Amino acid sequence: MSFIFSFGLGVLDLGWCYDNYLPLIGASCLTSLALSVYLYLSSFQKGKLLCEEGTTGYKFYDFWMGRELNPRIGSLDLKEFCELYPGLTLWAILNLAMAYKQYTTIGYVTNGMILVNLFQFIYVLDAHISEKSILTTMDITTEGFGYMLAFGDLAWVPFTYTLQARYMVANPTDLSTSMVVFILFLQGLGYYIFRGANGEKDSFRRNPNDPSVSHLKTLETKNGKKLIISGWWGLARHINYTGDWMMGWAWCLPCGFGSIIPYFYVAYFGTLLIHRELRDEHACKLKYGADWDKYCSIVKYRLIPYVY
Repeated sequence: MSFIFSFGLGVLDLGWCYDNYLPLIGASCLTSLALSVYLYLSSFQKGKLLCEEGTTGYKFYDFWMGRELNPRIGSLDLKEFCELYPGLTLWAILNLAMAYKQYTTIGYVTNGMILVNLFQFIYVLDAHISEKSILTTMDITTEGFGYMLAFGDLAWVPFTYTLQARYMVANPTDLSTSMVVFILFLQGLGYYIFRGANGEKDSFRRNPNDPSVSHLKTLETKNGKKLIISGWWGLARHINYTGDWMMGWAWCLPCGFGSIIPYFYVAYFGTLLIHRELRDEHACKLKYGADWDKYCSIVKYRLIPYVY
């Protein structure tokens, strides 16, 4: 609807978001802080399911990590809701606002801006369509809901991930046909790896006898769990992260090479994924012990097959 009223009728000025970007960031930061304070204080009520990482006794750290695992208001799971809806939806709307601002400034929308809007909208849409998959992720099953996730969901994601679109408002980029084809290929391959690996893992965790995953080879561990050693997860232990990072490059390349600013995302996200991969490895080593060492001897690579 915002697209129709802005681009079609000119009634809704989405460019307002570009002009008021800093106040919007401030409001999001305050909202995430207020939510975090509520989450921290309410976690001391009796009967709450607490997270081990967020109950160290160090108040600032516990506030940061989150004490309660899955805080709720009635039947609403606040962590899952914030992870999927407000921040991701605002991300897509802000991207559209940047495209509209570019349109009103130079009279058209560049193919670079179109690619960024399209790729990131698909990513947001995929997250909503595949909502059930989030239930088996580390964020939901292991981590508490504190300031780290609240700020990340409500402020960091919508305003950091729109950096490419915002950059192209002041620095419009028209890409060559060959560059467009290359970026489309990179995005497509990254999405194929990302969705294929995550879908395979989620299906196996839900029902290892499902026909789509029953053919996968596994390693039986002493605690009764099975580790996948074929398919996507036989290529690398965190192959989904690799696909995710490839898509990140496809989001930045449409900005051209006039500045390193739009490439902040791939630098930050690459660092984040490596850090998370190291955390995953540490947690799995504690959980599976010698079986994890055996698994690593079979699936030798962490992120990139035959490289790392």
